[in-house]
Amino acid sequence: MSRPTTAEAGAASGPGSAGAGRPSPSPRARGLSVGAYPRYVAGKLAGAAVSLLAVLVTSFFLFRMIPGDPVKFMTGRRPVSAEQIAVYRREFGLDLPLWQQFTDYCGKALTGDLGTSYQFRAPVVDKITEALPNTLLLTGTAFVLYTALGVFLGTRSAWRHGGLGDRLHTGLALTLYSIPSFWLGLLLIIVLSVGVDPIPGLFPTGGMESGREEGFAHVVDVAHHLVLPVVTLVAVEYGQTLLVTRSALLDEMGGDYLTTARAKGLRDDLVRRRHAVPNALLPTVTLVFVNLGRTVAGVILVETVFSWPGLGGLFYQALSVPDLPLVQGLFFVFAAAVILMNTLADLLYPLFDPRVGR
Repeated sequence: MSRPTTAEAGAASGPGSAGAGRPSPSPRARGLSVGAYPRYVAGKLAGAAVSLLAVLVTSFFLFRMIPGDPVKFMTGRRPVSAEQIAVYRREFGLDLPLWQQFTDYCGKALTGDLGTSYQFRAPVVDKITEALPNTLLLTGTAFVLYTALGVFLGTRSAWRHGGLGDRLHTGLALTLYSIPSFWLGLLLIIVLSVGVDPIPGLFPTGGMESGREEGFAHVVDVAHHLVLPVVTLVAVEYGQTLLVTRSALLDEMGGDYLTTARAKGLRDDLVRRRHAVPNALLPTVTLVFVNLGRTVAGVILVETVFSWPGLGGLFYQALSVPDLPLVQGLFFVFAAAVILMNTLADLLYPLFDPRVGR
């Protein structure tokens, strides 16, 4: 058999694959011009800045439509005089005209001051900083697990599409993805926390820790509380990654470069890992970055169901007042995380496919 030509060898590597053992080439080496990429980056950063500004404006006006009077909450719903109500309104700037409240809010937000919480009488930034590690622990752990599981099962299902395993994985993913996360969380609490004969209660019903452990025992205690909310998130979220990965890989499987790779005698597993999967990753990368942005927001309903002391639970608690500065601050942080991760994904696209930045 004659040796493959250089063109055939290049086709076998696929349009976006950097051959095995070689470093990934720079954007310029992959065909992205020096001038095009900075313009592409500038456009994306400008779009992100406009989006953040829109979120800032939206967060102010949107939550003022929520029914409820923060002053009544601050007074404990006790009968108070008009003078006392006026003092509270003046203290938090609620007596100012709406346009002045808006300009004050925007001016302070641009300097990193998101206001003072009505119910906690503490800076909003401090409350967010306090709850953020708890949310990242929960959603970050779930993110790693459901992303790895979704990509692994998605590639397996696509490579053996139509088989029994593909049908089982796809059917289960669609079923779990359609289940509301709070309902699944409540079901797991009933079965695995409260216990249903013959299944005993194995896990805590909520919270992050028992409060009685120290050292390594404390780590084990937190991990014990973490199991059910993480299982809930993984069960609901992994299906989306699986379906996107499976669909993208199925689109690549008919490529000529895969046929050439097989003709060169490469094992089927090697063709999938080195050639097909890298070229099918762009849609999955998009989804991964979107989900990464969502890890900051957490999952409000899951944190509420499991009484997890994170940003999601804090947001739910602030909505019930309504604690306008805290709600606005959390909403801005949630949206900013997603916008920044989407922008980062856009900036990395040309490294996967140089045609994007041209």
